[in-house]
Amino acid sequence: MSTADLPAAGSGSSAVSSARARASTTQWISWIALAMMTTSSVASLRAAPTMAVYGLACVFLYLLPALVFLLPTSLVSAELASGWEGGIYKWVSEGISKPMGFLAVWCQFAMTIFYYPSLLGFVASTLAYVFNPELATSGVWTAAVIIVVYWSGVWVSSRGTKGVAGLASGGLIIGTLVPGVVLVLLGIVFLGQGNESAAPMSADNLLPAWAGLSSLVLIVNNFLSYSGMEMNAVHVSSLKNPGKEFPKSMFLAMGMVLAIFILPALAISWIVPAEKLSLTAGVMQAFDAVFANFGWQWLTPIVGIMLVTASLGGMLTWLAGPSKGLLLISRQEGYLPPFLQRLNKNGVQQNILVVQGVLTTVIGLAYALIPDVSSAYWIFSVITTQVYLIMYLLMFVAAVQLRRKHPNHERGYRAPMLVGMCGVGFAASLAALLVGFIPPSQFASGSSGVYFLIVGGGALGLGLLVPFLFYRFRKPSWRQPDAGSDTEGVTAS
Repeated sequence: MSTADLPAAGSGSSAVSSARARASTTQWISWIALAMMTTSSVASLRAAPTMAVYGLACVFLYLLPALVFLLPTSLVSAELASGWEGGIYKWVSEGISKPMGFLAVWCQFAMTIFYYPSLLGFVASTLAYVFNPELATSGVWTAAVIIVVYWSGVWVSSRGTKGVAGLASGGLIIGTLVPGVVLVLLGIVFLGQGNESAAPMSADNLLPAWAGLSSLVLIVNNFLSYSGMEMNAVHVSSLKNPGKEFPKSMFLAMGMVLAIFILPALAISWIVPAEKLSLTAGVMQAFDAVFANFGWQWLTPIVGIMLVTASLGGMLTWLAGPSKGLLLISRQEGYLPPFLQRLNKNGVQQNILVVQGVLTTVIGLAYALIPDVSSAYWIFSVITTQVYLIMYLLMFVAAVQLRRKHPNHERGYRAPMLVGMCGVGFAASLAALLVGFIPPSQFASGSSGVYFLIVGGGALGLGLLVPFLFYRFRKPSWRQPDAGSDTEGVTAS
């Protein structure tokens, strides 16, 4: 979120004049450009190993959440963004209530506390192939990389460094498209040379083997893979004809995102047997194996550096964004204590980043304590997804309420069958949240009770209990409504 809690546009001549003024200064973009922007912010190779363990069934496991989550999220958030400025807080606070708006923006921020350890766990395992592949299974190595890289990112962000977004955009090509295309092409050549696929590719394997709910738990991770569409929805007002162009843009983006997710996952399943696949280092395992087949193992470290570059660019882009949105709302409504509202001399919410860093450090150390790095990676990914899904549940309810309470409110785009899509999106999100409490079949050897306590404590404690305590004990003196909606250039008090 980049905008504060702004009033919704009303009716009358002032609203018309405002709309005309905005239209005259709008920088139009094509629907194809929007599709590319959406693809660059959603697609990644990081989740490929997680789905590669399913072999051909990963196609189904990617398509299902795309239909029941990605599509409703894209179209519903587009209507909200084209009618109400201010992002998720504005939508939920006007559709439901301000406390629920705070909960939504809190979850958008809090998910990053577990997102960074899982993202940097992938970075650590990838970086291991640059130095020593055996380090990929070392919890101590993983914890050290998480801590050092995260705090380096805090240092960079606290200096108010500009142009980080450009690094992330370049990461789509350098760390996603190029390695993804290379992996798929070499995988095809690998099969063409007569090598047998590590995973069966027959029609009998189109659906995942059913072994109870635990056999489908890994699909939960795909909800996180598709998250973030509500942020791209703000660009709907930059289309000349949103009603026709936005759906085309989203369907094109969905096609590209699915290709980037599915094809590399299949390539990995061809090369690396599921029982040997690491959820954090699986991408590098596949590259290492296929390069070894051609005698090109010297390329493995180069690909590792490319993947790490993309991940670090994404981390820096996400590092300050959600926390800044939380800061803006908290200053206006007094949801956080003054200590967490203070800014450094560069106008950056450094105190929030430092507190977040302490929690990230503690979580990162769990990699050194949990024997299996893949298990730690999966647990943190599930907690991240569940916290984020709380926000989506609120968004779907708010969209229905806003359509009911303000049917004539000016919207640049109206989602078709909004109530039905919100119902599907809400049900899918709730199901994914609940299923996340069940240990996946791949980790059946562990204690289900311990797994439930860790995931439940992390998701519900951070996602619900902490914001409730902030709201319950807030004080009128915490409000700083005169601080303005733009924190740039504001110094710490």
